[in-house]
Amino acid sequence: MATPFRQVRADYDDETITVYQAYNRAIASAAVAEQKLNASPEFLTTRMTWIKPSWAWMLYRAGYSYKDPGQERILALKMKHDTFINLLERAVLTTHDRGGTMGKMEGESSPALSDGTSDNTSMQVHHTAAGAGKSSDVKVQWDPERTIRLHKLGYRSIQIGIPKAIIPDWVEHMIVKIEDVTDKARRLKQVLDDKPDVTDEELIQLGLVPTEKPFELPERLQISLRMVGDHTK
Repeated sequence: MATPFRQVRADYDDETITVYQAYNRAIASAAVAEQKLNASPEFLTTRMTWIKPSWAWMLYRAGYSYKDPGQERILALKMKHDTFINLLERAVLTTHDRGGTMGKMEGESSPALSDGTSDNTSMQVHHTAAGAGKSSDVKVQWDPERTIRLHKLGYRSIQIGIPKAIIPDWVEHMIVKIEDVTDKARRLKQVLDDKPDVTDEELIQLGLVPTEKPFELPERLQISLRMVGDHTK
């Protein structure tokens, strides 16, 4: 069965779902040690931070953690299912999929800030009657999914932008576990370099690639995020 054009795929269990973001060394070390993302004073709450449930897209965004010092540590952040869904309940899309002017083309990467987040605020077009979202709106952007070798695929992967207005609540109450997965990303890159013909199944068996499954969303969210209906392209 073909993968839907827009679909949330993630590593999850019965209670939690894993999302990823990359940060600098100081932020990541403090976050893991204290299990609080804002444990370091370098963590910024003044800009939107983007999380993604796709391991491959995180590797692409951070260049397996080698892209720049602001993204040298990749963190896996676990959230409860209902918390993740509640974030999406507050979401608006960052681009119009049909008609109008795009403020930001899907697939373009935003520059990384010092805390490893992306600041898209100057380039966004929101799905609101006035064309501008509220400061408390969560943003959703659909970018081309990537293979574990970072090749572009023909379907989309979700990115979720958490606005500064709710970052304190997200940090304090919505993240239940923080794990540093940088070494996993770097071991993966080494295996790919040393053994170019390694299969995805072998990488999964080595524990370097999580098994990501479709994460089912309520129908109302599938509609509002243009995952179903007449707006799936």
